[in-house]
Amino acid sequence: MKPARDAGVLAPLLPELRNSEEEDKDSKSASVSGAVFNVSTSIIGAGIMSIPATLKVLGVIPAIILILVIAILSDVSVDFLLKFTNSGKSTTYAGVMGESFGRVGSVVLQICVMITNLGSLIIYLIIIGDVLCGTGISQSEGEEGSTVHLGILQEWFGIHWWNSRSVAILFIVIFVMLPLVLLKRVESLRFTSAISVFLAVVFVAVSTVMAISALWEGKTKSPKLLPDLANQASFLQLFTAVPVIVTAFTFHFNVHPIGAELSKPSDMIRAVRISLLLCAAIYCAVGFFGYLLFGDSTMPDILANFDQNFGSTVGSLLNDTVRLSYALHLILVFPLLNFSLRVNIDGLLFPKWPLLASHTARFIPLTCILLVFIYIAAIAIPNIWYFFQFIGSTTALCLAFIFPGAIVLRDVHGISTRRDRILAVVMIALAVIASSIAISSNITSLSS
Repeated sequence: MKPARDAGVLAPLLPELRNSEEEDKDSKSASVSGAVFNVSTSIIGAGIMSIPATLKVLGVIPAIILILVIAILSDVSVDFLLKFTNSGKSTTYAGVMGESFGRVGSVVLQICVMITNLGSLIIYLIIIGDVLCGTGISQSEGEEGSTVHLGILQEWFGIHWWNSRSVAILFIVIFVMLPLVLLKRVESLRFTSAISVFLAVVFVAVSTVMAISALWEGKTKSPKLLPDLANQASFLQLFTAVPVIVTAFTFHFNVHPIGAELSKPSDMIRAVRISLLLCAAIYCAVGFFGYLLFGDSTMPDILANFDQNFGSTVGSLLNDTVRLSYALHLILVFPLLNFSLRVNIDGLLFPKWPLLASHTARFIPLTCILLVFIYIAAIAIPNIWYFFQFIGSTTALCLAFIFPGAIVLRDVHGISTRRDRILAVVMIALAVIASSIAISSNITSLSS
């Protein structure tokens, strides 16, 4: 087997675990349950924190319908990818794009993956900053005034220069993130998948208990079931929530690495459908109970809302536990996404050079430059809503819907059915319309 560098754009995003075809045949295939775990981890990340804010923007009923529709479209697009993968010679997303659109298609795919991963890493640092240092202003779109949300460090020690957002995140970056991203092997972090799903379930459980308790005590307000369409601006603002949910369901660049470990292609289809069903249920629960708990004060990063005093020591302990545990999860997941991002950037910049892990003169500078850029971006724009909108209306939409639909319409293997082509056209049309309106609405809101 040739090394990943020799394979160029057809190489998987992560290094292969098997060393030979003989070893592959002799090794035990991964289980469907393991694939469900990994796919669910790929889906559930920072996106879960902004789901309650989408219910505030759209209303409960449209938001839940949109979550289910995007989950169904994600299943259709993954089915397209696996169908053309099994009919061709490529085993990666970039390879399938290369078969359909040549070298340009593969490079464009890699660039989209890099932008998506880079945006996700910036979002991770922003959320960690929200947890530790809070947010000084309300992040809710269309609201006037400001709301101060304290972070854990400020609640515990008061407000000082050393627990300001820039200093605290800088400390985390230098003393926690840097040692992790300098690791050249990521096998030691493989168990974070279990931690991620567990923390998501814990987050749902805690939010549910708090919401039901607040509802029982009469402290909640009636949730908005439908959006407020007072004017055209309000209508266009609804489309800004679409990219957020699209980003929360973008996992397509991990479909091939996970599916390669299963014995049958049908197992991956089943694993994806189970994962999408599980994650859609988690998103609906987190969105509804989070919105019910915090109402119109729900922030894009709902973890920032967990600074409220619920009137008991147990409530305060639950608040801190939820925030710290998810922040720790993001810290552990950070080097995994950074690894994929770093390998793809190096592959584009230095395609003929030796493997990055074996070339320290490239490995360390590239790692440090990426980390510095991510830190500066997280400090400059401390609001995950804008990043979710940008990623969801551009690269995530391409990875999730536009590229799979284009592969079906290109049909280099002659296997697309009439139903496939109709679904592809509908999927691409909806993606382009939603993206165009969301981008124009974001530009209008920012300029005003």
